Formats: sequence, structure tokens, C-alpha cells
Amino acid sequence: MEVFDLIAELGLPIASGLIMAYFIFLVMKQLMDGLVDEIKTVQSISKMLITRASIMNNDMIRIDTSVSSALNLPPDLDRIARAENFVEDGKIDARRD
Repeated sequence: MEVFDLIAELGLPIASGLIMAYFIFLVMKQLMDGLVDEIKTVQSISKMLITRASIMNNDMIRIDTSVSSALNLPPDLDRIARAENFVEDGKIDARRD
């Protein structure tokens, strides 16, 4: 009869407040666990979308360069230089961290 001992020692209002605080803690813990899972899901989807956008940008640059070469036009070096993974020696770095 631990509950009755708690009520006898602390009084009914304090004991009921402690019990309510415990249940509020449990509810908040369940809500936070659910939110953390949802945040991790959204984070992984965002990472996949960023990767796809980067790949699409690289493909667009490759297509633009190929078309320019086929039409004997100079490639748009400014566009190539604005690429996210462009490095100083003129090569495109395919490695991603």
C-alpha cells in the first residue's frame, strides 16, 4: 500500500500532484519519442532530395556541355564554375561526404 503511505506522509494534494506529474511525464515522453522518429524520417528524405538535386545539376551541366560541343559552341564556363562540387583544377569532384 505504497500509495496510501505516500498520501499519509505528504497529504492528498501533494501526492496527487506528484502522481499527475508522473503521468504528464509519461505522455510527454511518448510524444517526444514519436516526434524524434518523424524528424529522423524527414531528415533522411531531405538528404535524399539534396542528393537528387545535386545529381540533376551535374546532369544538366553534362548535357549543356555535350550540346555545346555538338554544336561547336564554347561551353558556358560560368555555369560550370557555379556547380556545387567544382574544384579549382577544373575537374568535377564526384565524391560526397
